[in-house]
Amino acid sequence: MNFVRIIFNLLRFDRANWKAVVLCVATALVFWIFNAFNKNYSTNIRFPILFEFDGERYVPAEHFPKTITVNVSGNGWDLFRRYAGLRSPQLIIPLERPAEVRKIIASTLVPVVASQIGNLKVNFVVTDTLYLHIDKRDVHRYKLKADISAVSFQEGYGRISPVVVLPDSVKLEGPESRLHAVIDSIVIPVNHKNVSENFREEVEVTFAGSEFVRRNPPIVQVMFEVAQVEIVNKKLKVEVDKNSIALDVDSVNANFQIPVSRKSDFDLQSKEIISRVSTRSMKKNGVALPRVLNVPSYAQLLRIDSIHSKGH
Repeated sequence: MNFVRIIFNLLRFDRANWKAVVLCVATALVFWIFNAFNKNYSTNIRFPILFEFDGERYVPAEHFPKTITVNVSGNGWDLFRRYAGLRSPQLIIPLERPAEVRKIIASTLVPVVASQIGNLKVNFVVTDTLYLHIDKRDVHRYKLKADISAVSFQEGYGRISPVVVLPDSVKLEGPESRLHAVIDSIVIPVNHKNVSENFREEVEVTFAGSEFVRRNPPIVQVMFEVAQVEIVNKKLKVEVDKNSIALDVDSVNANFQIPVSRKSDFDLQSKEIISRVSTRSMKKNGVALPRVLNVPSYAQLLRIDSIHSKGH
């Protein structure tokens, strides 16, 4: 019975005793943490990095790596602050010839890192390789063209005018490899459904790698007229550039889309439309698709028959 009474008395604390116990535990924990943080440890820390080069002459052609992971040793407090991001400096990596550097073996950065992380000791760089693509800054102006193949019209409606892009050119400034990849013009895709009225839309100038290029202007307007249309068939006279080509026909059938309101005009002007075949357009199998000339601006060629040379 005495033993049970002793245990019961030990478990019977009043509030003051509980507060004292909690205070003792908290004090012991604080002393333990301080003692542990005063020791030296090794750990991996991820540092943000910044590449330093002549930004007036050179620009990035691809996204830079943003961080580098380094194994370091140091006082527990210093490691905690760096690991928690409280005092993680941005490491500056200088590049003397940026256009010539495509990769950096991270182990070669130990002296650069060591000089910028204070009391911490660099053991080794965990990150293996940093890949870069920096080019000389270049400036070019390119023509703009609109691709409206993804535009659909309501039944009975269609485009009745040329496609206009305003402005019709864009000035690009950026890495020369990105600019030189653009051959002579930039095609702007336009996507719209069930168009039944005159079209006018702002479209962003985009192409492969455009996020690395400054575009002026970045947005242009694409426009064309829309009206009720019909499809008409015309028989076109065939002209030959070279008399040496002998064709099995002297005319071809072609389908045109025209505005309903211009039907009478097209009947008159279609007499001037011709199809032309040259030796250059003739394939080895003797088949050629004629070029169509003198088509009124409001008319759109939908299809034309191919032509065979004699003997094929």
